[in-house]
Amino acid sequence: MPEARLFSQSARAYIDVVSRIRPDQWDAPGLGVWNVRGLVGHTARAILTVENYLEADEPGAISVPDAETYYTTVFEQFTDNEAVAARGVEAGAWLGDNPVLTLREALERTENLIAEQPPRRIVSLGGNGMLLEQYLRTRVFELVVHTLDICEATGIEHSLPDAAISDTAALATRIAVARGFGREMLFALTGRAPLPEGFSVV
Repeated sequence: MPEARLFSQSARAYIDVVSRIRPDQWDAPGLGVWNVRGLVGHTARAILTVENYLEADEPGAISVPDAETYYTTVFEQFTDNEAVAARGVEAGAWLGDNPVLTLREALERTENLIAEQPPRRIVSLGGNGMLLEQYLRTRVFELVVHTLDICEATGIEHSLPDAAISDTAALATRIAVARGFGREMLFALTGRAPLPEGFSVV
């Protein structure tokens, strides 16, 4: 499954960045309300949710057909920003005194679970069914964007695979088009006009 391979590569690149965070940087500003530890914790959830969903019962049908629909419907409808922020802080605390070891163990468990799944495995997202490979596309998106956030906050260079960055940029563009911002994206990418102030696809 190419999505699983890209997920693993992106997760390992994220953990590589985490391994180079200096002790004095963990309490530094990260992103929004998070310090670096909270941002790293939030990013860890891109791994942990896969593990959790694969340990849950499989739903009977697919209601979220792809990653684009996830971000334009499920993500938008069910995201509580305060709860997301709190879960990031909790996950940051969960990392403990050896975040790299904790993350490596979590990724190993998750990769083993993915390898055990049958073709067209469906995961349940709050009652919504989604193919595992499509859900992994959303996890690559989160890993790439937030690994770059961590790099921005710490000055660390990333080793994310080009394929993961390419897929993430393409997914972001398709989300923008699905939300009616295709013209704005094309004009920004071709140097015709800047994106509107505060523009975001998530």
